[in-house]
Amino acid sequence: MAESTKSPRPGEGSGEALSALLAWDVNQPMCPSRLILEHVTSRWGVLVLAALLERSYRFSELRRAVGGVSEKMLAQTLRTLERDGFVDRDAKPVIPPRVDYSLTPLGIEAAEQVWALARWTERRVDAVRAAREAYDGARA
Repeated sequence: MAESTKSPRPGEGSGEALSALLAWDVNQPMCPSRLILEHVTSRWGVLVLAALLERSYRFSELRRAVGGVSEKMLAQTLRTLERDGFVDRDAKPVIPPRVDYSLTPLGIEAAEQVWALARWTERRVDAVRAAREAYDGARA
């Protein structure tokens, strides 16, 4: 665990935020926060978290809500997010079996953060396309 000497950002004055800021540094190569960041910002991680921010879903419903995800990738993503404490898997002992997925309080917090980024990317598609065209034009 690498200690950071950075001061807290504005609005991060709470003891918990300060403690977390001093304990972990995502810029350090062995910091465990990097793996968590990878999980919540992966393509499927973002989309699963965003969908579950709306409501709980059964597996097949969630697969339809997250267009394009394979059954294998969805299962893997849910398992990873559950292990990290972001998703709750509620298996009901009924016939046929019913499993519902929802966000934990930690998952809600993460989902709100990545969903804001996802919405920002939607708003900025035209600017990014223009930048790409300018870049490609300058290199042609």
